[in-house]
Order: sequence, then structure tokens, then C-alpha cells
Amino acid sequence: MKTPHIPLDAPYSASQRAWLSGFFAGMHTHLIQTAGTSNQTDARILNILYGSQTGNAEAVANDAANVAKTHGLKPVVKSMDEIDVGALAAMDYLLIITSTYGEGEMPDNAQMLWDAVSGESAPALAKMSYSVLALGDTSYDLFCQAGKDWDNRLKELGATRLYERTDCDVDFEEPANTWLSAVIPQIAGGASTTVIIDPNTSTADKPQYHRKNPFPAKLLVNRWVTSPSSSKETRHYEISIAGSGLSYEAGDALCVVPTNCPELVDAILKAIGCQGDEDEPVSGLLLPLREALLTQFEIKTPSKELLEEIARRSGDQELNGLLSAGTKEQLGDYLWGRDTLDLLLQFPQADFSAAEFIGLLKPLQHRAYSISSSGKVYPDTVHLTVASVRYESHGRQHKGVCSTFLADLVDENTPVRCFFTPNKVFRVPEDNSLPMIMVGPGTGVAPFRAFLQERQYRQATGKNWLFFGDRNAATDFMYREELEAMQASGLLTRLDLAFSRDQDAKIYVQDKMVEQGAQLFAWLEEGGYFFVCGDAYRMAKDVDKALHDVIAEHGKLSAAQAAEYVNQLKKDKRYVRDVY
Repeated sequence: MKTPHIPLDAPYSASQRAWLSGFFAGMHTHLIQTAGTSNQTDARILNILYGSQTGNAEAVANDAANVAKTHGLKPVVKSMDEIDVGALAAMDYLLIITSTYGEGEMPDNAQMLWDAVSGESAPALAKMSYSVLALGDTSYDLFCQAGKDWDNRLKELGATRLYERTDCDVDFEEPANTWLSAVIPQIAGGASTTVIIDPNTSTADKPQYHRKNPFPAKLLVNRWVTSPSSSKETRHYEISIAGSGLSYEAGDALCVVPTNCPELVDAILKAIGCQGDEDEPVSGLLLPLREALLTQFEIKTPSKELLEEIARRSGDQELNGLLSAGTKEQLGDYLWGRDTLDLLLQFPQADFSAAEFIGLLKPLQHRAYSISSSGKVYPDTVHLTVASVRYESHGRQHKGVCSTFLADLVDENTPVRCFFTPNKVFRVPEDNSLPMIMVGPGTGVAPFRAFLQERQYRQATGKNWLFFGDRNAATDFMYREELEAMQASGLLTRLDLAFSRDQDAKIYVQDKMVEQGAQLFAWLEEGGYFFVCGDAYRMAKDVDKALHDVIAEHGKLSAAQAAEYVNQLKKDKRYVRDVY
């Protein structure tokens, strides 16, 4: 059953089209559920909704559906932006699986439904039974906040919590298994069973290489794309995946498993008074401490547990006060520019044995980078555009873990352990005739280089518009020759540039959007897609505001109607972000 679609040339205003599309989407969901009940009366429908930024929550949702089928349930898996609050209110059994994005925020595909559920007009959910699985990262202050918010709000609206919310750290498979083993049989009316799933290996066409088994790739190219005189160091990498059997699409991410800086490891060993040859148990194996610190643990950013233990052992009043009574902002200001080594040097009285120290560390995690090449054009290599993090603070030089691993440590004898994370939403439009608007300042240009390569490969006729910017044109115009060649060939229809420091008044990409607002709105009205990549904390919010303003002004809409228009773009997957 296809979702009803309002044609772009239908005689409706933007707000009318947005309202009708939402109405038909809700009715469509209800009809699917009704049809499912009538066609399979003996199967209890289990709705599984996911909020996902990188795909992990979606993968677990699909695994939950497979488990539900084995228990005689009829699972219906939906992204949260595929339903409205009316369809939500009609559900009897619901599983929420959601990640948390940024500083405690909802993932992009969950925001609209959350806004509706958290509003004063949200319906009562007295007939609903639910449970929540929250995916997060304990290195963030608001750990699993999106899942916590959903759990609390559903309870407030009268729903019955079937099973206590489970909060998962970065390694989420085991707690997810435990949650599914308990909640699925409970919904099915049977006893708990042991479920073993792995989101990396749940599909029939699973890749050989994944998060738990990264591919040892070879670095072929490492070159600057900013000038050596730039205030930034940004590099272009080309990594060979030949022989891996791996493939990727424009819009996907490459996840790189780094090795920690040897100099930082040696400095930490000295700070805790260890030699590095002490054998310590790590994941069931005995490893020399130095090797463990190099390859197994996050030693740059202090964990909350390490921070609290340093405060306790040192007795420092300021740090203890911030941890017990300070605000998140005050603690953040204190920790700004400090890493684990800084704290160890600052508080030498917080003495640790090797076992105590590694017991307070988090596992070393991969870093995800937006891919800057098309897999169709470059099937055997993957390109990255990475800014190297280097800064001086507290009397010493600091370096980013993975960015300088790639820049400084990888050579012909050092593999780049990596795997792909698909992004099924952040994709070049399937319809090659539709316009594409891309906003990607700084390294945010990476996926749009890939998108343009993809459009060229497809011989797409759709117009392409890139908003790019950085600090200075002379030093920071990344891929200048390529982009200007694309513009000269007609592939890149428009290229609007915003170099913030080339004039007295700073100019950013959002300013260029407003300046060209009439044309931007015209492209949207033609069915154009709007993509954003880059900084989540400032740029993406400023761009979002500019988009609302442009639509309101040039669509002659109120602020509320402009918000409806933007929400419809999101529902149609025509406003998509890859922000970090």
C-alpha cells in the first residue's frame, strides 16, 4: 500500500499541502494497522519506532522486529518521522528505540513527533503499553537523554511501562539483547528467553568487516587541502578498500579505529609512575600496559569516573565543588582545554596503580567521518576530508586522537582499521531531475564533493547549488580547482561562497542563503532537496533559522506556516542533515 502523495503542481498553498500530507500519512498508517489486524487476527501488532542519527537505533529496531516474529508477533517498524501523534495514540504495544543527538537532543527524524507528544494538546495514551531502549554515550553529560524524555513523557500521558527503560553506552549489543530477551516475550505473553543479536551481522548480505572486525585498509594519499599558511590544517585522504568486498554510497560515513599518540601514552605512564611493561587483564587477555593504552582505551578525554576519582583522591575543593554543586557549563569551562594528562599532572596526589587507572577509562572508540567520494566513481578507494586538531593549552601541545593518527602516524606499514556506516537518508535524490541545494562550510563540504561526483556519474540533469565557506579564500578554499571546474562544466549550477574573515563584517553561509532567498525558495518549490553538513552546535542551527526565514519571507507565510513547510520537507526526506 503506497503512501498517498500530494503532487507538487497541486493547487494548494505550502501550508495546505503540508497539512494534507500529514493527514494522509496518519490515515495511511492507521489503514496498515487495521489491515494487519484483519488479515492476521491471531497476531498481536507490535509497533517499533526508532529515532536514529547514524543508523544504530534503526538496526536494533529491525533486529527487534526479527525477534518479535519468532514470538508470533506482527512487528511494524517505522522511523519516528513516518507517523503523526494520532497514529501514535492508536497503538496498543510500542517499543521506542532512540539515540541521543548533540547535547541531549532528539535525533533529526524524531524531533517532529516529539514536539507533538510534548505539547499541551498531546492525547492520552491510557491503552498503550510500552518500553524504551536508549542508545547513548556516557562521555556526554546528558547521557541517553532522548530515551529518558520519551520514557517519562509516555508515562505522563498515561501509558503503561511494560519493562524498565534500558540505557546503553557505546557498546550497546549486550544490554540491547537483555532488553529484547525480557520485553518481547512479555508482549507475546510468554516467558523470557535469551536473545542474541548483533546489529553488525543481522542481515543476510552482511559485510565481512564491521565495527567488531574492521578492515585493515591502506592509506594511499595524505595531502593538505588548506594552505600551510592557513590557521587550519585540513587534509585529504584516499584509503584503499580493494579486496575487502566492501562498498559504500555517497552520503555514508567511514569509521576509523585510531591508535593513541605514543608520546601521550608515555607521558601518562610517567605521570602514574608505571613503566608500561606491566601486564594487565583487558577483555580476558593479558596485555602490557603501554599496548593497552595505545590501542584499547580512551586516554584523551577523561571519563566521569576518572574525574570523580581524581577529585576524591586529591581533595581539591574547586574540582569537588564543581562536581557536586556546579552547573554543566561551569564544569565545562573548567575542563575546557584539559585532558587526562593535564589532570594527572595537576593533581599528582591522586596516585593510581596501573589496574586502578585503566579500570577508570572508557574503551577507545572509532571516529566517523563523512565520505568525500562517490563509491560509483571510486569503488576501490574512499576519500576523507579531515581537519587535524592541534592546539596549545595548559602549557603543552594537544592533539586530536584520530585526526592526527591519520595525519602523523599512518604510513605504509600502519593499516587504517575501518568500516562503513550507511546513512540511508543522506542520499543524492533518486530523481535525477530534481534540484539539490547543499550547505557545507569547512569540512562539511566533504559529502557534497561526493554528491557532485555521483550526479556527474549519473549524468543527472537536476540543478546543483553549493553554499561553501571558511575563514579566508586564499588559504581555506578547499577543493577550489575541482569546484571551479564543476562550475565551468555546468555540473555545479551555483556556487555561493562565504569567507568570514576576508572583510570587516563576518559573512557566513546562512547570510548567503538569506541574500539569495528568492532563488532558494524557488528551487524548493521545484521539488529541490536541501542538505546540510558540518558543525551542529552553531552553524546547523543558524542555517535552520535562515531556512525558516527564507521560506516565510518568499513564501509569504507566517512563522507557523513556515515551520509546517520545513516539517513537510523533513517528512519528505528533502531536508536532511549530517551534523556533528
